[in-house]
Amino acid sequence: MTAITGFIRPSRRQGVLGVHSMDHFHMEVPDLEEARQFYQAFGLSVREDGDGLGLYTFGNDHRWASLSEGPRKKMSFLSFGVFEDDFEPFRRHVESQGIALRDAPPGFECNGFWFHDQDGNLIEVRVAEKTSPNQKSTVSNVSVPANQRGTVTNSNAPIIRPRRMAHMLIFTRDVPKAIEFYHRVLGLRVSDTSGEGIAFMHGVHGSDHHLIAFAKSGAPGLHHCSWDLESIDQIGLGAMQMADKGYDRGWGLGRHVLGSNYFHYVRDPWGSYSEYSSDIDYVSADHDWEAGDFAAEDAFYIWGPAAPDDFVHNYEAD
Repeated sequence: MTAITGFIRPSRRQGVLGVHSMDHFHMEVPDLEEARQFYQAFGLSVREDGDGLGLYTFGNDHRWASLSEGPRKKMSFLSFGVFEDDFEPFRRHVESQGIALRDAPPGFECNGFWFHDQDGNLIEVRVAEKTSPNQKSTVSNVSVPANQRGTVTNSNAPIIRPRRMAHMLIFTRDVPKAIEFYHRVLGLRVSDTSGEGIAFMHGVHGSDHHLIAFAKSGAPGLHHCSWDLESIDQIGLGAMQMADKGYDRGWGLGRHVLGSNYFHYVRDPWGSYSEYSSDIDYVSADHDWEAGDFAAEDAFYIWGPAAPDDFVHNYEAD
């Protein structure tokens, strides 16, 4: 039989039960048309999805997020992907932890099961394609040789379009309790922490430094969703692309310490952020990452402008 070329088998750590990806999330927003304009300007493919909207990246049919209209901005649920042969063991595992299974939210089709995390966030575990990368994403910070022009003109600047959703940072009432729950129940592992203020967790089957992160707040909520780009130049171009559309509030350009990624955050109309990100650290399926606990002054960013005073304010708690 002729071998099929070009297929890359998803990375996997054998014998370990754990989610492999953040498959998608759902959020309510006060104005769907306002959401459409923001995410289209950001470079995402925004598609009609029933009575709401779906967020996609160009050239990829995976839906990274769904949006519906509600009285205020609210993160409604998180959906995690597992391998098909892990699904029933995962269900038994969750029930063995004394966690009650819930019905799917009205109007959502589902091949998985649902439960609440330690903060009351609704969580879905479903059979899904692995969307966390199987190796570190390619980075292309190109410098041209002598006697060649290194950049394009403003009028020929490309439209910046993220390759994939990279991760999410959500608020939690108790960071250590979030770490304990997401490790014990979902099999995620700690990458790094900074005291009890923030934590980053990766998937055991190969993922970026974090596919989810937690920051302390008085209530649950979404701080940001992060989107992968291939270069620092694309981050800068993305920031200008958003500013030209009137979305000039945010933070960047800079480089984080924990995760090491270059970043620019753009504030959305509801007080949370979408992040352009590039060159984040990667944890392979066969590697045991040595987690560190860093002092606050060593945990945020290594260079960049000062963060806005309300950068870590949870507007969903207001």
